[in-house]
Amino acid sequence: MAAGSGGLKDATAIVGIGQTPFAKRLPEDERTLACRAVLAALDDAGIAPGEVDALASYTMEETDEVELAKACGFGDLTFFGKVGFGGGGSCATVAHLAAAITAGQASVGVAWRSRKRGSGPRPWTNTTVQLPTPAQWTRPYGLLRPADEIAMLTRRYLHEYGATRDHLFNVALACRNRANQNPAAIMYERPLTREMYMTSRWISEPLCLFDNCLETDGALACVVVPAERARDCRQRPVYVHSAAQSLPAQHHGMVNYWNDDPLTGPAWSAARHLWKHSDLTPEDVDVAQIYDAFTPLVLLSLEGYGFCGRGEGGAFTEGGALETGGLLPLNTGGGGLSEAYVHGFNLINEGVRQLRGTSTAQVPGACACLVTAGEGVPTSALLLRN
Repeated sequence: MAAGSGGLKDATAIVGIGQTPFAKRLPEDERTLACRAVLAALDDAGIAPGEVDALASYTMEETDEVELAKACGFGDLTFFGKVGFGGGGSCATVAHLAAAITAGQASVGVAWRSRKRGSGPRPWTNTTVQLPTPAQWTRPYGLLRPADEIAMLTRRYLHEYGATRDHLFNVALACRNRANQNPAAIMYERPLTREMYMTSRWISEPLCLFDNCLETDGALACVVVPAERARDCRQRPVYVHSAAQSLPAQHHGMVNYWNDDPLTGPAWSAARHLWKHSDLTPEDVDVAQIYDAFTPLVLLSLEGYGFCGRGEGGAFTEGGALETGGLLPLNTGGGGLSEAYVHGFNLINEGVRQLRGTSTAQVPGACACLVTAGEGVPTSALLLRN
């Protein structure tokens, strides 16, 4: 799905955001966390729960629409849907609400993600569930976790383009530096040095501890309304200027075995749709929230979304380019690597804060923000503006 001329472009806006604390272990269950995040987002927008008539979440979300609607006191729901593929679905939840509202199917939409990944089980440890057919050919040979699959893709990228671990460190450092400014981040006041990075343990070579996102408990939500109504809400509106989803031809999650080129993943096709239906170009983006479950995904996304040429993602990170004041300030709340990993939803909320001017690492005069979902899986993206 992509924003179209006279369609989704600037037709809706995010007017409320909310979140719970983030931690390795929170006592509340996922439904309670979801309710708290959603009610906080509605309060931020100044909209009563009874006005909500649309919901969007992930297929991996454990809190269903019925539970949330009853607990939060919503009115009649006229649209509700779920997006697949975990981290690839984050931006698509907002895009689906924008499409529903633009089509007249709803008027106040809420997207959310609640997750207890820090204290809960890992999906790949469940041995009672039959493996999907592709995994039956890879798991017996050691590709057990997403980290293992991305490690293989990373090794190929480093080999083909001469990128180095220093380039991956640049990504990890930028995210950690911004988290050090964000009191809500798990890694607040916990600096990262190059020595710490280079001497940390391997998770799946060439990915070390600091190349991997945090395992987090927490929940986030946002509220989407028509642009006309947004102007009268409590907060400065952040418009959904363009949106896209992508499942490219012959895609195979994480590793892209059967693509013509495994290093041109879903970001490339998502980007074509995103920019085609936008008045902006990559040069107009002031700040980016790029999905960072693993540091190499940022390099692939920088190329896919057009900030640099093919194979230039590593070099792009040099000279502080991803830091505040650099070419493209990145993941200004700390991202999945250093704020929290809640399937990328914190990147959406941080994009909104940047365009409101309320980020803890504010980019002066930020007017346009790219937010991306997971590269390596069927993905989605948003271009937000104020």
